[in-house]
Formats: sequence, structure tokens, C-alpha cells
Amino acid sequence: MSSNSKTTSKKSRFKLLHQYYSYTGFYKFVRQSMVKSLLPIGLFVFALIMVHHYLIDFNELFTSIVNTYSPAVILGVFFVSESFLGLVPPEIFIAWAGKSSHPMLYLTLLAILSYTGGIISFFIGKSISKLPSVYNYLEVKMEKHIKMIRKWGGFLIVVGALLPIPFSITSIAAGIINYKFRNYILFGLLRFVRFYLYALVIFNVV
Repeated sequence: MSSNSKTTSKKSRFKLLHQYYSYTGFYKFVRQSMVKSLLPIGLFVFALIMVHHYLIDFNELFTSIVNTYSPAVILGVFFVSESFLGLVPPEIFIAWAGKSSHPMLYLTLLAILSYTGGIISFFIGKSISKLPSVYNYLEVKMEKHIKMIRKWGGFLIVVGALLPIPFSITSIAAGIINYKFRNYILFGLLRFVRFYLYALVIFNVV
């Protein structure tokens, strides 16, 4: 096969993928997710600025937290949260890392724990898929996520890793449908990108 034929074949595959994601609403979903995420992120940053200037000195607050709780306790709480439905916003912990004695070290540890927590969530999902009663219950509760994972696979994991969509829930959904683990851990690495990008903003605000 000539190089021109290979190039044409690649372009055809990309075109077909583009058409598929357009027809199935993936691009619309990403746009909506980004719009929805920008507002809470903007409000969070604005609230941090207002609270810092008018109510609480974050330097004192996080100094108090550091003096009261060891880093191991704080990282442990974060790890549990990231492994089970992502109940606590990661931004709070990123702000804590920014005021710690070693910001980049703790930021990296947070990213590693979030990534590892997602993997645990993935295997929770795989375990759930083997329990009919629990599976049937969660399939209804997580119908939207499961449907989207089945439809878009890795691209939704990319969105879950980068945007403020609970990464744990996306990971559980991926496990429930037995999504290929090798691809999951590859796409999930973008979780690190999210933490470092958010830190660029939060470290300069708090």
C-alpha cells in the first residue's frame, strides 16, 4: 500500500470517528460539561478570593490544619474520598497542598492518590458487575454514566479525568461494563494533568 493510500485511510478513519462522535452527541456532552465546570470553578476561585480577603486568612487556616492534622491523615481522607464516589472536591486538597511546606511534593502525592483511587473504583465496578442485585440497583442509579461509557469508552474517561465530573463514578461505570483495563489506566493518566493545571490557578489565588 502506498503512503498516499495509508494517509487517505487514516483520514477516513478520523472522519468516521468524527462523524460518530458528532452523531452520538459526544461533542455536545463535552461542551456542556465544560460550560457546567467553568461556572463552579470560577465561583470556587472567586469565593476563595473573597473569603481570603474579608473573612479568613488562608495562611492561618491551613497553618492551623497542618499543625492539627498530619499530612498522612489529610492524604488518607483524600484517598478514601477519591476511591469512593469522590465526595470531597479535590480543589480543597490542592489548596491545602499549596500552603504546605512542600507544595509540589504534596500536589504530586494528591495526583497519585487520585489516580490510584480511580483504579480502586474501577475494580469496585468490576466486583459490582458480578453481584446481580447490586449491579441491577446501580445500573439504574448510574444509568447515564454507564450508557455514556458504553457509547464513548475512553473519551469519557478522558473527560472524567480532566473535568470536574466525579472521576470515581466514571471509573466505577467503566469497571461495571468491563472496559479494557489497559486503556483505562492509560486514559486515566490525564488525571495528573488536571491536578497540575488546577494548581496553577489555586496556588496563585490562595
